[in-house]
Formats: sequence, C-alpha cells, structure tokens
Amino acid sequence: MRIISYNVNGIRAAIKKGFVEWLQTDPADIICLQETKAQKEDVDHETFHRLGYYNYWFSAQKKGYSGVAVFTKIKPDHVEYGNGHGPSDEEGRVLQLDFGNIRLINAYFPSGTSGEVRQDFKYQWLDEGLEWLNQLKKKHPHLILCGDYNIAHQEIDIHDPKGNKKSSGFLPEERSWMDRFFESGWVDTFRVFHPEPHRYSWWSQRFPSVRLNNKGWRIDYICTTASLQNKLKDADIFPDVKHSDHCPVYLELKK
Repeated sequence: MRIISYNVNGIRAAIKKGFVEWLQTDPADIICLQETKAQKEDVDHETFHRLGYYNYWFSAQKKGYSGVAVFTKIKPDHVEYGNGHGPSDEEGRVLQLDFGNIRLINAYFPSGTSGEVRQDFKYQWLDEGLEWLNQLKKKHPHLILCGDYNIAHQEIDIHDPKGNKKSSGFLPEERSWMDRFFESGWVDTFRVFHPEPHRYSWWSQRFPSVRLNNKGWRIDYICTTASLQNKLKDADIFPDVKHSDHCPVYLELKK
C-alpha cells in the first residue's frame, strides 16, 4: 500500500499546474489531499475515475475554503465523513476510510497564523482531536493519520528554529502537543527512515527564493499507530513536485 499526503492549496489551482499529469505517473495507490478549496462538483472528477481512482470528498460548508479528499485505487470497505466534532466538520477537516483492518484518517489541522481566535481554535481542535484518537484506537488499533498537521515538531523540522520560536506552527504549546501525541503510541514514519536534517514539506510563498533555498518547515506527516511499525517499508518527501506551496509526503507499507 503506497500512500501520499499532499496539501494542494486549492485543487483547481493545482490542476492548472499539472496535478492531473502527475497523477498519470501513478505516484501512489492512495492520495490524501488537504485544503482542496472546492466542492466535488467544482472539478471534473470523472478525470480521476479514468485514471483508476475512486474519489471521496469532504468539503467545508464555506465555499473555497479548507476541505479534504481521498483518491484511491483500492476501494475502501467503509468511508466516514468527519469525526463528529461540529466546528471541525463544518470546515471539512477529517475523512476516514477503512481498508481491511486499517483505518486511514486524512486530516487538515487548523492553522493559527491569522490571529488569536484561530490559534485558540487550533488548541481546542488539537486537544479534542487527541482525545478522539485515543478513543478511536480502542476500536481501530491499526490507524494511519496523514495530513497537514500545521506544526513543525522539533528544531530539525524547521529551517530557522530560533527565529520562529514565537511563530504559530512552532509554538511551545503546539510542539508539546506533538510530544504527547507521539508518547501516546504514534510513529513519525518519515523519521524512521530519514533522521537527516533539511527535509521539509512546506515553504512560504511570500518570497520565491524561500523554496529555492530550501528554507522550509516539515508540517505534513503520515503517522501510524505503533501496531503498524513492523509493516513500514519506506517513507519520503518529494520536494520536486510543485503544484502547491506544500509537497507530497509518502509512506509505503508491506503487505
């Protein structure tokens, strides 16, 4: 099972930049998208069918905002839209699919960069999300949580840790939440295979040189419960794929 998580920062914009042509290269069996900024009917989803992908969408009620989707060549046994948390579901942030005994969760974590109100919402979302995941694990012990977490966990995950210590996405409270998350039995699959620095998945668009000079953040993850650790085969980040200010992150599981 090959899985990609990718914040496309607007799927219609990504399509104009070659997203469909990239799909034609068969990059993964399951592709989890965040920040689609579209309803399913806003795009020609038959294109994805022709490429062999079932596609499932959970869009925000607000047009052109947030939203997640999953394109998969493996038909899921079950699909759940949202996680039952009202404010989160209104923003189209969680989509769940079952493949055999594995539950895959595609999540778009809130950003707090627009101000205090959204930062507070982010903290609330994180706390409620971790409680929800802990409960979900009791019923579904084999979980994969992929998405844009909007948090760089450690100093190795950000190009300028000292300069960003007061930036949303690298605040002590957010990093502490990541600590608790991993301590509760989750595995950062990328770091299993790649302990090296300077590997990022997002670059600010404010200055074109930022991506060119790899001044990025690693805020996109595919994490699994520890019960799946023996199935991990490979993980990577693909910075050369450029339909967005993010790039795809990858996980391959053994059969």
